[in-house]
Amino acid sequence: RGNTSVCGEFNFTADPEAAYIVLNEYQCPTYLACWEFTCHNKLSWEFCDTWLAQDSHKARFMSQIFQHSIEAAKTERFQKECVAGAGFISCDSYAMAAALDDSFIIESDCYPVSVELTGTHTRGMMVVDTVGFLKKTHKAFIMKKVDLERFKQMMMAALK
Repeated sequence: RGNTSVCGEFNFTADPEAAYIVLNEYQCPTYLACWEFTCHNKLSWEFCDTWLAQDSHKARFMSQIFQHSIEAAKTERFQKECVAGAGFISCDSYAMAAALDDSFIIESDCYPVSVELTGTHTRGMMVVDTVGFLKKTHKAFIMKKVDLERFKQMMMAALK
């Protein structure tokens, strides 16, 4: 399921070639927080307000740059795209947190992945190879369940 096209998520549809290179050429640990995962693990608006209200330069900066995302998240169009109720979805934060300290991840799948570069409807779609057709040795961790309280602690600490 996509949030920018029928099956493409924003970062992949914005630059499918870059996503392809990252998922096919890099051999470092790769963590993916897919759209559905982030929808089911969104942050409450109350947490978001507290997080951005911290008395620090970082929090003030984040408050400014997140303003557009927060406003967009409250629109009718966004609510149609979203699943699992209201809240703030910070997709990239999950992947960044995993790169810093993956201990908050409780459950993940581990599969080879790629990105579709052609196709009328599928350009920018992430392909998850659960069978092994791609013959790739490098696999990505696709987040399924996280310790949301631990994640919130990491988010709070990042803006202190």
